[in-house]
Amino acid sequence: MSKAIGEGRLVAAAVLSGNRNFEGRVNPDVKANYLASPPLVVAYALAGTTDIDLATEPLGSGADGRPVFLRDIWPSQQEVAALEATITGEMFAASYANVFRGQPRVERDFRSERGPVRVPDDSTYIQDPPFFRALTLKPEEPQDLRGAQILAVLGTR
Repeated sequence: MSKAIGEGRLVAAAVLSGNRNFEGRVNPDVKANYLASPPLVVAYALAGTTDIDLATEPLGSGADGRPVFLRDIWPSQQEVAALEATITGEMFAASYANVFRGQPRVERDFRSERGPVRVPDDSTYIQDPPFFRALTLKPEEPQDLRGAQILAVLGTR
């Protein structure tokens, strides 16, 4: 895939549901990253492309060969409300009771009594985002802006 992207000068795309949709998160060759709700991530995955109008184009075909649209699989407001009514605080308490416990390897590699989490360079589990690489603990002193120009003046009379 990397070779095809490079040789064809293609723009590969990904649709993510988290707030980590920076360039290189999915793969260094994926330049177009879009943020969407988890159900829309699934819809784009079913369609197999981001070059689709989910409101008017089918995601694919059903077993009977007929087109399947997002509106066919998207839950109604009533279905969502019925499911929401079953959610309790106890569910969250049970789900998150052990949130800081992980697999033994993860605990060994990422937890330290000595300080912040240390991410091994060869980790396939987690990587620092590219914009953290030049980040220092002490911020730089603010600098004067020179040569800046006003792009727009808004809200004045």
